[in-house]
Amino acid sequence: MGKLGQAIQTLVKMLVPGRYSWPATDISLNGSHFHLVGSIHMGTRDMQPLPPALLQKLRQADALIVEADITCGISPFGHSAPCDPLPRRLNAQRWQQLSKLCGELGIDTQVIASLPAWQVALMLQAQQAQQLGLRAEYGIDYQLLSAAHGGGQRVIELEGPQAQLHLLEALPENGQSLLEDTLLHWHTNARLLQTMISWWLDVAPGRPESPLPSTFSNDLHDLLMDQRNARWNSRLRTLPPGDYVVAVGALHLYGQHNLVDLLRKR
Repeated sequence: MGKLGQAIQTLVKMLVPGRYSWPATDISLNGSHFHLVGSIHMGTRDMQPLPPALLQKLRQADALIVEADITCGISPFGHSAPCDPLPRRLNAQRWQQLSKLCGELGIDTQVIASLPAWQVALMLQAQQAQQLGLRAEYGIDYQLLSAAHGGGQRVIELEGPQAQLHLLEALPENGQSLLEDTLLHWHTNARLLQTMISWWLDVAPGRPESPLPSTFSNDLHDLLMDQRNARWNSRLRTLPPGDYVVAVGALHLYGQHNLVDLLRKR
């Protein structure tokens, strides 16, 4: 296809509205139908209740598939072995930035000083989301899980909370790169959260032509996005034929090596 043809194809994709009012796509594979939903783990009050058409899809599905059943109560903020004080683990610029953010977010630096870096990063990200008006009880996967449990439907976990915790605990240097990326891309991450909120409240993205900003280094992106997408792709292909609603973090459905493209490969 020539450059003109590619430009026309891109324009058509941009003009054709999405099939759903929420970020989602459908894939049929090996006798199964997957309705892949781009979830936001923390949402705004306006995201409740979920669209009636999505809830209807859930009621008709054989199972809801999620990264982890977050309603089971396992927290990533349990006991951890103490680490070196954060001022020793961060350079002066990053420590100054962290101290400033903690002051704005109401986090006591003395309390977090000896925590693993990945825990500090998750605490910062959670506080940032709350500042933007997001709450866990309005998260898309939380609402889908509540509806599924309320209707007595089967829930399938792609990982589970314990596996996610082990993934974080296994990050090199106690997740130092995750904390540094969180600080480096602080404002970009806020804009990204606002973009994903708009996908649910304003316009579903379809297949965005412009690349979404990255908030991970290459190595961390490979660990937390690409490798997990590959594992989920393999897991979904092993399921018995059926009709499934699949809710995973929205960013797993877009960009390079995304779950949608992996599932479409034969």
